[in-house]
Amino acid sequence: MNLVELAQRIRSRRLKRRLTLEEVASRTGQTRSWLSKVENFRITPSLPALAEIAAALDVSLSELFEGLEEKPPLVVVRRDERKLMERDQSEGNDSFYESLAHKRTVRTMDPFLVTLPPGAAQEEALPHPGEEFLFVQTGAVRFEYDGETYHLDAGDSLYFDADHPHRIDNPTEEEAVVLCVFNTKT
Repeated sequence: MNLVELAQRIRSRRLKRRLTLEEVASRTGQTRSWLSKVENFRITPSLPALAEIAAALDVSLSELFEGLEEKPPLVVVRRDERKLMERDQSEGNDSFYESLAHKRTVRTMDPFLVTLPPGAAQEEALPHPGEEFLFVQTGAVRFEYDGETYHLDAGDSLYFDADHPHRIDNPTEEEAVVLCVFNTKT
């Protein structure tokens, strides 16, 4: 099952119902921070927690999971068909992620094009399951991994185990674009 897509669905359903993180968290007995991490695929909730989230969003678990097992052999996503994902939105981080494979819900990789405006920064370094690959297409970024910092310029790449705390930011005065591929299978 595609857990990244599930996290995106939860966020999308919440926004569609015009509910805040606080409202849904309160209905589930969880914190705003916990729910934000679920929506940003920083943690994967247990099945009972997913049932609570579904109830808070007034959807069934089956509706939340519907179609997550579909696997067409080939999908083409044109430039104008990219799906904008709101991920890691916080003060100082107005980065945006464009899903490059959203038409195939069952996948072991989840490729995104991440655009980081000048000064964009994730709030905190967090782990998540799987592996990740980053390739800086334009600009420069700073990458923090398990307490160490790496500076990456256009053309640089890195591959890492994502279960260590990590984050990316753009300390420069120019926009940066990064290809990011998650391997969601652990």
